[in-house]
Amino acid sequence: MTRTVSQRPTSFDIAYLAGVSQPTVSRALRGSASVSKATRERIERIARELNYSVDKNASNLRSQSANTLALLFFEDPTADSSLINPFFLSILGAITRSAARAGYDLLISFQQLSGDWHTSYEDSRKADGIILLGYGDYELYRPRLEQLVRQGTHFVRWGSPGDDANGTTIGCDNRAGGRLATEHLIAHGRRRVAYLGASDDHYPEFRDRWLGYREALDAAGLRYDSALQCDAITLEAAGYDAVRGLLARGVSFDAIFAASDLIAIGAMRALNDAGIAVPGTVAVIGYDDIPAAQQASPPLTTVQQDATLAGQALVAALLARLEDRDPASRLLPVSLQVRASCGAHTNA
Repeated sequence: MTRTVSQRPTSFDIAYLAGVSQPTVSRALRGSASVSKATRERIERIARELNYSVDKNASNLRSQSANTLALLFFEDPTADSSLINPFFLSILGAITRSAARAGYDLLISFQQLSGDWHTSYEDSRKADGIILLGYGDYELYRPRLEQLVRQGTHFVRWGSPGDDANGTTIGCDNRAGGRLATEHLIAHGRRRVAYLGASDDHYPEFRDRWLGYREALDAAGLRYDSALQCDAITLEAAGYDAVRGLLARGVSFDAIFAASDLIAIGAMRALNDAGIAVPGTVAVIGYDDIPAAQQASPPLTTVQQDATLAGQALVAALLARLEDRDPASRLLPVSLQVRASCGAHTNA
């Protein structure tokens, strides 16, 4: 028995021509990994031949799905009014493209940590799942994550994968990044390396970068000096103040590893104001490789987090959550972008 394709093709028509079920068609057109590549390509080809387009309203009514992902930025202290970490802005494009390829709209919102964000999206059917970027003090943030886990919210977050089991976390290998930066400075003759950034559990990513810094010192047989560690948040002003504090206390140093590019840029400004040459007297390395790093004077050597890979990994993990799979937390690799601020040969 044959089936006549309706005047306006439906997913059932595609299913008939492809020899699969209608739910398989729906999953394939959403880019679900549960459908094999060969089947997905066959379904996509038939859909194109039929000039098929998804009726999102009908699809959403059937599945009780918003067909939307929510991306929530949380406030970070910044020098401007954006209150968004510049690195997170660099991830945004990759998240947007990955969501679109999977057939999802992206709802972007700025939320204060004190807001009732944990009930404002998936629970109210505004979005099927949530991507969380930024958190400030992790010890204050942790109870919210625990609540999301208890209520079964579909979410993933960018951060430092740890042992607390609060949902799937995607992050770069901060410990390896801290080690890489410090090893580079030591290999080029620096022996008094200051670390600018937090080193406690309130800021896990900075803590892991500090641990990598400590490991590199230990491996080189250099004694750790707590006087060389200065707390700093991701602000140019914090880096500036940290260096001014080191100089005021008479602490000797010939290099700086800063936990973010903004801290490093502020540190270089303080060194310049004090008449200290970068990199001649003090070499500097930052972290993130935000666009401002290349425009700094001198251009900033930095540990690069791959923003494209980060965005893709976050969306892939959330889609797995939506399919009731349990994606593992993931550490992404980092690399060192060598520029003039560290005094080594440059590649940028």
